[in-house]
Amino acid sequence: MSALRHIAVIDIGKTNAKVALVDLATSSEVALRRMANAPVRQAPYPHHDVESLWTFILDSLAGLNCEQRIDAISITTHGATGALVDASGELVLPVLDYEFDGPNGLAADYDAIRPPFAETGTPRLPLGLNLGAQFFWQQKRFPAAFAHATAILMYPQYWALRLTGVAANEVTSLGCHTDLWNPWTAGFSSLVDRLDWRGLMAPVRPARNRLGPILPALAARTGLDARTPVFCGLHDSNASLLPHLLSDAPPFSVVSTGTWVVSMAVGGREIALDAARDTLVNVNALGDPLPSARFMGGREFSVLTEGQPETWSEDDIGAVLARKTLLLPSTQQGSGPFPHQAATWLDAESINDGQRFAAVSFYLALMTATCLDLIGADGPTTVEGPFARNQLFVGMLAASTGRAVVASEATTGTSIGAALLASDQVMAYGKGERIEPPTDRAWADYANAWRVAVEARG
Repeated sequence: MSALRHIAVIDIGKTNAKVALVDLATSSEVALRRMANAPVRQAPYPHHDVESLWTFILDSLAGLNCEQRIDAISITTHGATGALVDASGELVLPVLDYEFDGPNGLAADYDAIRPPFAETGTPRLPLGLNLGAQFFWQQKRFPAAFAHATAILMYPQYWALRLTGVAANEVTSLGCHTDLWNPWTAGFSSLVDRLDWRGLMAPVRPARNRLGPILPALAARTGLDARTPVFCGLHDSNASLLPHLLSDAPPFSVVSTGTWVVSMAVGGREIALDAARDTLVNVNALGDPLPSARFMGGREFSVLTEGQPETWSEDDIGAVLARKTLLLPSTQQGSGPFPHQAATWLDAESINDGQRFAAVSFYLALMTATCLDLIGADGPTTVEGPFARNQLFVGMLAASTGRAVVASEATTGTSIGAALLASDQVMAYGKGERIEPPTDRAWADYANAWRVAVEARG
């Protein structure tokens, strides 16, 4: 085949699934397909609708290929998700939705065997957010089905298996608060051997590895060239980070926004991570440990702004800053830097829709600034994903950190990075607008008032 230029990126997010066509010559998205992604709330437990997603993926590949020939396929997905497959590649159990609370029922048993934070960099998280807890629960609750599994796959590599027939795993998903990976030794954690799962773990391949060409039947179904290569793929937040990891000089940080807001620090200050505040050690696409923190900011934004227009005026901003209308954490409890605090509004009587939108945007920025502080972030911060288009968010993030913020121009921050897996070049990457901290002291004063109010709650 000719040089790889147009890369189809399969991007399975928790809220939306996308297939983007990325032009590597311009480092830009030239086409995008999207569908809502909601779990199936049916027996045996809430699970991902992989067959609907599969139809969407194949239809999208076929449609995009009609517009522009696809040269290769890359994959990125949300974390905390994995698949149990048999020798034929079929699921032995549905792919569990990590927001299902079933694994909590075996929390005491799991806590007795999971490795410590010092070994894995993984904090103990609720529900199924620790992937090891999901597999542990499935093995205990469905032993007969689990016994038929011949491979444990991370979610990006499940889709790669369906595309190529090749079973693999990859470190960015293995290292995403799973309890399954030791980032310091670049190997499986003690939990894997304790539960006798090592033989089930598919081989670990680099994210850039070409697993193989698309299966012949899929080539016929989509119209793609039968030689179209499929790359191993990676976790979505690390896909957002990869372009910067390849081109930026440390120190810097990247904030990947979607259902989760994930902050990642490269070359920052040495700091002890606090497992109780949802900080963790991720693993980047080069295999290196990566101090990270996150909260469910996209979900919070959706809940807080549902049914309201996303409009505001300069007067609205001035009123919120002057009155110090504050939203204190957290509307989504159980994770994030304030996992046990309940959301509270201060001085919010009779605010209009524009003022509420401004206060919500400021709250999300201040939560992000807290996450960045917890991981020792330094240097400029690049925001990827939907929040990059929210001027109030990026302005308050600059004000509260005292550092420049770069608002990425990419519609889907993960797609450019995932597409780079198909390139051996370090591409010039269109950064977007650079926002310096506001000169108006009212912004920094607002951020300080928020911090004081949060601290006063204990």
